[in-house]
Amino acid sequence: MIKVSHSFSLFGKNYTLESGELAKQATGAVCVRQGDSEVLVTAVVSKERKDSDFFPLTVDFIEKMYAVNRIPGSFLKREARPSEKATLTARMIDRPLRPSFPDGFRNEVQIVAMPLVADQVNPVDTICVMGASAALALGGVPFEGPLACVRIARVRETGEFLVNPTYEERALSDLDLELAGTADFVSMLEASADEVSEEDMLSAMAFGQKAIAAFCEEQEVFIAKWVQENGPIEQKEYELDEPVPFVHDKVFAHKKEMEAALRDPEKLSRQDNVAALKEAIKQEFSEEELEEYAFAIAAELKSLEKHTMREMVVETGERVDGRSATEIRPLMAKADYLPKVHGSGLFQRGQTQVLSVATLGMLSEWQRLDTIEPEEGKRYMHHYNFPPFCTGETGRMGSPKRREIGHGNLAERALLPMIPSQEEFPYAIRVVSEVMESNGSSSMASTCGSTLALMDAGVPIKRPVSGIAMGLIQENGKTVVLSDIQGLEDFLGDMDFKVTGTNRGITAMQMDNKATGLTPEILTQALNQAKEGRAFILGVMLDAIGAPREEVKDSAPQIISFKIDTDKIRDVIGSGGKVIRALQEETGATIEISDDGTVTIAGVGEQGKAAAERVQLIVKEPEPGEVYTGRVVDIKPFGAFVELLPGKDGLLHISCIANGRINEVEDVLSIGDEVKVSVQSVDENGRISLDRLDKPDAPSGSNTHFSPKPKGGHGKKGTDSAEKPSKKRVYKRSIE
Repeated sequence: MIKVSHSFSLFGKNYTLESGELAKQATGAVCVRQGDSEVLVTAVVSKERKDSDFFPLTVDFIEKMYAVNRIPGSFLKREARPSEKATLTARMIDRPLRPSFPDGFRNEVQIVAMPLVADQVNPVDTICVMGASAALALGGVPFEGPLACVRIARVRETGEFLVNPTYEERALSDLDLELAGTADFVSMLEASADEVSEEDMLSAMAFGQKAIAAFCEEQEVFIAKWVQENGPIEQKEYELDEPVPFVHDKVFAHKKEMEAALRDPEKLSRQDNVAALKEAIKQEFSEEELEEYAFAIAAELKSLEKHTMREMVVETGERVDGRSATEIRPLMAKADYLPKVHGSGLFQRGQTQVLSVATLGMLSEWQRLDTIEPEEGKRYMHHYNFPPFCTGETGRMGSPKRREIGHGNLAERALLPMIPSQEEFPYAIRVVSEVMESNGSSSMASTCGSTLALMDAGVPIKRPVSGIAMGLIQENGKTVVLSDIQGLEDFLGDMDFKVTGTNRGITAMQMDNKATGLTPEILTQALNQAKEGRAFILGVMLDAIGAPREEVKDSAPQIISFKIDTDKIRDVIGSGGKVIRALQEETGATIEISDDGTVTIAGVGEQGKAAAERVQLIVKEPEPGEVYTGRVVDIKPFGAFVELLPGKDGLLHISCIANGRINEVEDVLSIGDEVKVSVQSVDENGRISLDRLDKPDAPSGSNTHFSPKPKGGHGKKGTDSAEKPSKKRVYKRSIE
């Protein structure tokens, strides 16, 4: 095997495809580079066919921290469970690959993408699809390739489209669009946008399709080079599940019964009807036929349900629940659904119901990210949960699955452009969407419910966001675009196209497409229908809560933020954190101070205000002429130290304590006494001199005991100065 490398430049970026040196026992292995970022993508196909009624494809994206010269932060110091970004990248690779394999392919396929270098300039995610496609092609695996994935950004100032932008270029963009597919059609897209119009989004998608075609062409050049150096690629043959004619005829003879079973607006009863019919059809086969053609019968029963549903839509214009193509299911929206929580919203569309709950916290509660991406963390988090009870099933409850992570990310991207800046709203924000009932479009219901929860929590979002899922049926040469698809139309349809946005434009999109005939005209119709549907849904949401609440609720922390001089930070913190701990214990508030002097205080009710006042007192500098009532905190032979403000003391000289001379400070004052004083002066070192107001007269007889202070210390009359009584007294006070 001879190593083959192909380098090329496209749209201002440099790429390389290389194979023949690493992972040579895999079915196919390709290293793909953009700039200095490099990923090894391997494809392995099992030799044995699996006895299953589904295509067993697994895609793994394995983050390696050595790719960014870091040691993993976990206790074990090795890579453990994948991060959310790794999971989302694996989904990005999986979604265009899965529909490219032939129907009936049952050999197990595993794609592993392993970044070797992440240069922190060029992302490593989109190039993995090109690497997987090339690896499958070199392995002689049958699939509809080549495939590629591109990311399209748009420069805010100029409107110029960029292909596979750097991290820096992405930060200057109002669009982050990821598309994957072949040179002829798009099979997957993800997008986040800052209220981009439908027209601009269609232009970006058309530009992205051309870019995909260019990368597919470069793959063909690479494959040709490989063949030239290593000879023809052996096209492996794999046994496919083929339809059995007599099974097909026997099953499809029940088309009318299937149509009757499907005509039911209630999901569970419809499922029961269809299951009962399928079981009745199975009874027409002998035990030997059921055993021999088990997978063929199961496939034909699914095909009967699929084609019957699709023909109902294209021939009659009526969906299984009786709706027209553009009709949206009944809606319900409620804000402030739960007491005590910071914000909540319940949103229901048909038989899909989502409860979203918002929680506000300190900025220090942001999510820190330990990935190969340069992003360090995020202050807005959205989590999506899909428990088994929401579909009337039993199942394992545990960590989120890939689908849950993907749906949560979509809702997060939908709302992120509308989240106020940290300066406007200094909170970390977490929204959790609990799917209570599901019959399709639960991620879009999560977007709507989360908008309600954020507004209920008093988060000043720029504009409310709604979302809708669009579908597509192409059958018997006819095409119908469906608004607000339910689960059956997603599962048996040709497209799941989710669109979110405000009344000004699109904020996020996600599409999985199985139809090769997805024309610009169909996409335009889908986006326009989605715009109308979003507006209708948004109207119902605004009836529930018209705008964000003016203030956060009493149950939420009141966050106060201000700046102090950096040289005052240590005064607020105190030795070993003593001062700040005492402030938090006394007020009940949480206080945080950043290196630039930003003080952030969170507390419920009056806690935050009280803590802020205390901090302001600590950093305040007393000025001449100001009057304070302070507490005596220490006594020296030459005077008393009075605490004017927390951590801020001034010297009340012995001559300023009383009218007349006194021999000992203790003759007039004790530690803990409160005295009213005025500031006389503050020297260049910050030392404060005080004068007592309303001085008392010196105690009777005090002057008779006064004697000049000996050189070695201030001793009492008749006391040997060698004993140094003043030092003993000071030592005792320091212990106290």
